[in-house]
Amino acid sequence: MRLHLKVWRQHDADDRGAMRSYDVDDASPDMSFLELLDVLNEKLTTEGEEPVAFDHDCREGICGACSMVIDGQPHGPEKATTTCQLHLRHFRDGDTITVEPFRAGSFPVVKDLVVDRSAFDRIIAAGGYVSAPTGSAPDAHAVPVPKDQADRAFTAAACIGCGACVAACPNGSASLFLGAKITHLGELPQGQPERDSRVLAMVAEHDAAGFGGCTNTGECADACPKEIPLDVISQLNRDYLAARRSRRRSA
Repeated sequence: MRLHLKVWRQHDADDRGAMRSYDVDDASPDMSFLELLDVLNEKLTTEGEEPVAFDHDCREGICGACSMVIDGQPHGPEKATTTCQLHLRHFRDGDTITVEPFRAGSFPVVKDLVVDRSAFDRIIAAGGYVSAPTGSAPDAHAVPVPKDQADRAFTAAACIGCGACVAACPNGSASLFLGAKITHLGELPQGQPERDSRVLAMVAEHDAAGFGGCTNTGECADACPKEIPLDVISQLNRDYLAARRSRRRSA
């Protein structure tokens, strides 16, 4: 396959950046998109040019690191697919493909296609944990969890924190990510001791990081590679309002 790539190049956070055009003449339909970038970088290195910087880790759709916008869509045109799982067979020979970093104020560009997603880490640090009393490990069946709650917690726990929801949202909101983390822990008995403090702290950190508010456009769920359902945002809102009421009563 011969593909024409338009790639965002930005030397550092202070650089204005611009699109650069490259041709890859020997791409295979069986390559993943990240392998295509590997081939491009080998070509650039051979020609004495600086390779394109991009994030990657597991290349198995688990780590959430490969945060880039392909042809205007986070992770590319295929549903429920991370960039590393996107294969070139979904494109046609001779196609022009535009590749950019995630665009969001809370995800500043570090270099080329690499963005700083540490705001997600700060949200998790604010409350994304459960109490863990010291002592021997309890038996696996010591705390029963109803199946419907376990299933919902498992669905929410599939979130890999890639940030596609933020990149797709016209408001730059991280509400789907935040809702997934709140729902995951809130559905489990182990998550109840910090339930109120968790949602208040994580929402406060979300807002402090500069993420926008949710207006229920649904583009976040549509772009999510793990198909996190939109209703986790409803759970987030319910928990947040309940926690605010509880705090006012105890004040």
